[in-house]
Amino acid sequence: MSSPVSVYRDIYTEDQFKKLYGASEEAKGSEKLRERVLKNCRCSKDACVKALRERIPILNWLPRYKLKQWILGDAVAGFTVGIVHIPQGMAFALLTSVAPIYGLYTSFFPVLLYVLFGTGRHVSTGTFAVVSLMTGSVVERMVPRPVDLNSTSPEAAELEAQKIGVAAAVAFLSGVIMVCMFALQLGFLSTYLSEPIVKAFTSAAAFHVTISQLQNMLGLRLSRYTGPFTIFKTLASVFEALPMTNMAELVISMACLCVLIPVKEINTRFRHKLRTPIPVEILMVIVATGIAYACSLDSVYEIQIVGHIPAGFPSPRLPALETLPSVAGDTLAITFVGYAVSVSLAMIYADKHGYTIHPNQELLAHGISNTVSSLFSCFPSSATLATTNILESAGGATQLSGLFTSLVVLVVLLLVGPLFYFLPKAVLACINVTSLRQMFLQFQDLPELWRISKIDFMVWLVTWLSVVILNVDLGLAVGVVFSMMTVICRTQRAGCSVLGRASNTEIYRPIKKNSKCYEIPGVKILAYNGPIYYGNRSFFREAMTNLLGLTPERIRRREKILKALEKKESLSIPTVESGVANASFSSENELFKSDIVDGEVQAVLIDCSSVIFIDVAGARLFIQMCIECQKAGVRIYLAMCNGTWIALFNFPIESVLKILTNSGLMDHMNPQHLFVTVHDAVVYIQQLKENSSEKTATIWV
Repeated sequence: MSSPVSVYRDIYTEDQFKKLYGASEEAKGSEKLRERVLKNCRCSKDACVKALRERIPILNWLPRYKLKQWILGDAVAGFTVGIVHIPQGMAFALLTSVAPIYGLYTSFFPVLLYVLFGTGRHVSTGTFAVVSLMTGSVVERMVPRPVDLNSTSPEAAELEAQKIGVAAAVAFLSGVIMVCMFALQLGFLSTYLSEPIVKAFTSAAAFHVTISQLQNMLGLRLSRYTGPFTIFKTLASVFEALPMTNMAELVISMACLCVLIPVKEINTRFRHKLRTPIPVEILMVIVATGIAYACSLDSVYEIQIVGHIPAGFPSPRLPALETLPSVAGDTLAITFVGYAVSVSLAMIYADKHGYTIHPNQELLAHGISNTVSSLFSCFPSSATLATTNILESAGGATQLSGLFTSLVVLVVLLLVGPLFYFLPKAVLACINVTSLRQMFLQFQDLPELWRISKIDFMVWLVTWLSVVILNVDLGLAVGVVFSMMTVICRTQRAGCSVLGRASNTEIYRPIKKNSKCYEIPGVKILAYNGPIYYGNRSFFREAMTNLLGLTPERIRRREKILKALEKKESLSIPTVESGVANASFSSENELFKSDIVDGEVQAVLIDCSSVIFIDVAGARLFIQMCIECQKAGVRIYLAMCNGTWIALFNFPIESVLKILTNSGLMDHMNPQHLFVTVHDAVVYIQQLKENSSEKTATIWV
């Protein structure tokens, strides 16, 4: 058992403590604001260089690059990820409802731009299944494809141009939104997509991706559905068209799955022993293309193939900007999902390897990547789960690995692309489905989530069901709203507990959970564990009234007693000066006499340490309660009021203590009744009760 500790010091009210140890918050806050404005308005060479390095991080890390230590890992990891990008880029283009070549473009330009502007050393950007699926829904809604359209007709080429125009417009608007968010320093908004929401959303989206690829795996030519209940509509159309299944494409799909699934499992289980993962996707693409070409599967069995893939770079052109008003709502959801996943991945690997990322700079990096890439016929991009994991496990150390990834994709764009003409689309569909392994495995986290937090489990479940049943974007909105409602409900129903003191200590704990903590006679110490604002003020009042028993009948009865006593003698209110209970002000001492009210609460002490903020409605409620307590002959004391200014959008706003003071609470309450700690207030109240006449008061524990 530890040895006892004795502490001797003066009693401190908030005013006394501020005079001795504090500073003027108003002057401090205004000084900070003034200095910040002046600092941002200064223009010098050093300031420009610093700003340039902050906005283009490669200027910071490239001069300090450890060539001998990092170059091999970056090269191996970059080439490995580049090999994976080729089949995945073409496969995810199918999800976006555009030609596979645009997936290769999206695997090149954003990667190169992130090397310049990104802060995540182990982040691999490019095509991402969930973002591609959401973009594809927008494309199909804006430019629906007729089922009987001939893929070689001029109408098909025009339709393809319209589709990539819409997809590029979504990427352009997404980039602009991110850049605007960066300008407003809104990187923190990604926190509204909590971990349960992101995991449930990506897991449910994996089901949408799988169902949407069934028609390509079975060789069916079906229309793509959008809107609510998409997954059920697609399943119904697939089952209805099962008799028309192309058996050749079914065999190709089964063969691909039989190879891809076991090899990916090997890559996962033995990733620590394998220097680089087995590039099964690119091998499958090469083998399938060769077999389809040698056996003329497209003409003999009428399988769907990728078709012409032009070599070289696309000519810069503006996206279909006229569609921006129609796609704005969907683009906002795509932007938040892409950014939240990207920042989450970057933070995970930054924590693992001991460096820091900057969420606002990530907004700028992905914003520029999407905006510039959209001019080169790219659809929205983000960080990707699979390739980021491969990049880190293959030994990548810096953003330079993205340069090697771009080189691999560049070779394919300039030289190899046309060779994939005979690649079956069923192979790309299988690559899409098997790339979702990590998302499906997130179900394994549910038992642990249930054990840790039932509320987070409900958030996960509601988000997952909403995304599966409704749709990706609408389900995400439902999940976010439900998650925020759980937060609001928890603040509304925050617990109010009665505190008791552990014997011979200054420690106060709830008496319901600590049987050996006892209440101070005549003093009710209350702690409210949450903010006090317009949404929960009625619950706060109800909880306090129940604990104090402040019924209208008791208030009227106490008023009569006090009025009768006032006729007999005049009372004075004491103050605390230099740690002394001074009884020269009015007579709180007399309120502790048993002839007023014997055995009832005579003083209420509210522990405000857990009240993180308060609004005007909450402050007015405090005033109202103070008046009612005075009518009932009960004095209110406050302890540990939050006097720290909190920041909103990088600007300081008032603390709890400041709001209470400005609301006029001190007009109804003695300023000397605000104490630094609960124990200061208790000792002061006990001194009043004992009617001490000592000139110095000390706390002894």
